[in-house]
This record gives sequence, structure tokens and C-alpha cells, in this order.
Amino acid sequence: MTDLSQLPLITNSLETTSRLQLLVLSNGHGEDIIAVRILQELQRLSSPPDIFALPIVGEGRAYQQLNVPCIGAVQTMPSGGFIYMDSRQLMRDVRGGLVQLTWKQIQAVRRWVNCQTKLGNKKAILAVGDIVPLLFAAMSGANYAFVGTAKSEYYVRDEDGLLTRRSKSARWENFSGSIYHPWERWLMSRRRCRGVFPRDALTTEILKKWPIRAFDLGNPMMDGLEPTVSSSQFYGADAEQKEIVRPLVVTLLPGSRANEAYANWEMIMTAVSGLITGWRERDMVFLGAIAPGLDGDILSQTLQIQGWHRCAESPIQIADPDYLTFKQKNNYVILSQKAYSDCLHLGDLAIAMAGTATEQFIGLGKPAIAIPGKGPQYNPAFAEAQSRLLGSSLILVEQPSKVAQVVQSLLKNPDLINEIAENGVKRMGQPGAAKRIAECLQARLG
Repeated sequence: MTDLSQLPLITNSLETTSRLQLLVLSNGHGEDIIAVRILQELQRLSSPPDIFALPIVGEGRAYQQLNVPCIGAVQTMPSGGFIYMDSRQLMRDVRGGLVQLTWKQIQAVRRWVNCQTKLGNKKAILAVGDIVPLLFAAMSGANYAFVGTAKSEYYVRDEDGLLTRRSKSARWENFSGSIYHPWERWLMSRRRCRGVFPRDALTTEILKKWPIRAFDLGNPMMDGLEPTVSSSQFYGADAEQKEIVRPLVVTLLPGSRANEAYANWEMIMTAVSGLITGWRERDMVFLGAIAPGLDGDILSQTLQIQGWHRCAESPIQIADPDYLTFKQKNNYVILSQKAYSDCLHLGDLAIAMAGTATEQFIGLGKPAIAIPGKGPQYNPAFAEAQSRLLGSSLILVEQPSKVAQVVQSLLKNPDLINEIAENGVKRMGQPGAAKRIAECLQARLG
């Protein structure tokens, strides 16, 4: 990606134009993807802006598919961006140059704004993530908007009131009446902040208690998940009959960070073995939704060690010509690195040790069973917080051996299944949010 210090390479930053010049700031791989979804919808509008980006965390590879130029220095930190509730990861990043990188990025934002100001161009900033890009945007001197992906009121409350918490320190999360602290709300309430887009309706409702221009337009995480194949219907009038004649489909979500995902995969496959051994009422198909960056050979070795054998036939068709199929008795494991959406839609339930993928699966109205790992991302603290965010849709178990019991309990409780279906959609929102946000941004910033 391009650095603004190489000004001749960014031609449209040196030209006077009537088009809006939009700089996007994001701080994480998931945030980059959400930003790109919004940018794609902006580019489809009749008068799209000229777009630039500065990924604050990582290298921002998601922006490359849109040929969006980067205006400053980027660097992958040792933690990979996963410093949630882990001061050790933060210190690793500090030693890895986080402070110097942050200062360079702040200077790059100011340099870009000054350049556009001198040219007389209309300019704005879209911050996606948490307080870090929001603060960068507020310090820039330009108008800005904020897509809040990191926080939700569901972490501390539901529609019935505040959640009961064991830790006294947890009161800090909501000490001022919102999951967003006063200094964050101050940044969102500034005159130059032209729009705030929280991730759910409950958070929007709370933020509107202050002079914040908050819009409930949905969560872009649920966009772009259309399946390419027809999904099984786990819920419906004839669900009981279908349960008798077809295998149970379980989606496996080990996460995307290489070393952590391999350790998660071993735990998940231990849970799968326990499920097969402890519950023999149904044949089962396990769909492994594997991130493209992971090594399939390592995952395959874990399967073979646990008694799975490669086979040619597959009980389910997915949009991946390179998927791998393994069999043990009448049960199958299918590994796919190209049919992520199909794996989400075809699953009746999931065994999950992932961040975004777990939330997306639940957003489709389905239950997930989570096993806290050793991190750095999917550790006990993250899993516990995610269970508050997702409510009844996410069921935490301490050990892989407990998964079979939870699956049996779920399938015997249709009322809970219906509650989970409604809860997931309520907490994650309907598809189409990126387009709605793009249209609002054009009206508010353009």
C-alpha cells in the first residue's frame, strides 16, 4: 500500500476536485473488512467520494481489493491486534514500536487533512472500530463519522436491565450509564462528528440520551454472507420430521490466527469425538470453516490422529472445489477454505472458538457452543464477554467433554431454539447495513 510521504504516487490528493475526499481509519482486520463493505457501497452511489485509508492495526490488506491508497505507515504488531484484557500483549506491542507507529500515523492524518485543506477540497474522515480511530478523527480538524464495532450495551445490559456481574471491577464498564465512557461520548457529540453508527438498536437508544447523532442502521458484519447453496432448515413446522431423516450439521469455527487456531482445532476435535461417542441418535456432518491463511495439512493431521480417514464422497455439496472430506463410521468432517458463507448457513449449530465468525453464525439465528482457549484472542475473558454480547445464543462450556451434553439439551428444547433464533437476529441485525450507512454518510458528509 502507498504511503503519503510518497506524494507523487497519490495523484488525486494533489488535485482540486468537487468530489468528497474521504479518509477511512480502522484498527483491526475485522474493522478493515467492515470498512471495505461500507466503501464498496459508497462506490456504487451516483457521486462516490475519492477514498483513502489508514489501517491503524496491521497492514490493511482488505483495502487492496478496492485499490484504496494508504496514506501512512502500517505495521503488524506482535499481538496481531489482540490486546483485549491482556496487558502482556500490549507491552509486546510497545516494545515492537507501537508508540512510534502511532505518532507517525497521527502525523499522516494531519498531513492528509492539511493537504486537502490547501487544495480547497471537501474532506471528511470515517473512523471504524473503537476510541483509537475515533480519537484520530477528532484530532484531525475535519468532519468525521464513527462506526462503533467494539462496544455494545449488551456487554452490560439487556432489554430488561443491567446484567448481574460477579466482579466489582465490572461496574467500571457502565459507571456513567453507558458502555461508552464520557470521553468517548464527548468525541461523538462534537459538532464535527456528523454521524455515529452503533452496532445494535439497544446501543443506539442509550447513546441518544446524550447530544449524539446516533443512527440505528444495523451491523455490516451481517452483510456479504449470502449462501451459494440451499441451506438445511433447522427451524420450521416440519423440523421434527427432518431431524429424523437427515444428519445433524455442526459448523466448526476455530478462528483465523494461525498458531491459536491450530490449538483451538485440537480442542474442537476433542469435543467432536466426545459428541460422536456420547450421542449416537443421529449421524453427524461437521463443516470446518477454515480461514484461507491456515495450513490445511496441520488440521488434517489432527483429524487423522483422532481416527478420521480421507474419503471421496461427501454428504453435503458446498461451493468449494477443493474441500477435503474425512469419515469416521457414518460421520463426516468437511474442511473448506473457500465456502465460508455456506458453512455458516448449512450448520444447525456451531462449536466455536472465534470472534467475528461466532457472531455472524449467531446473527443467522443459530446457537453456538464456545470453549474458551488460551488466546491471545479467544481466551476466557474474551469468551465471557462475548457470551454477554450474544446472550442466550452463545453457550459457554469449560471443557470440550461438556459439548455433547449441551447439544442434547438444545435439541430437546424447541422453545429455547426459537428464543435463540430471535435473539441472534436482534443482537446482530438484518443484512444491508453497509448500504444504509453508505447512503447516510453521503447525506451527512457529502
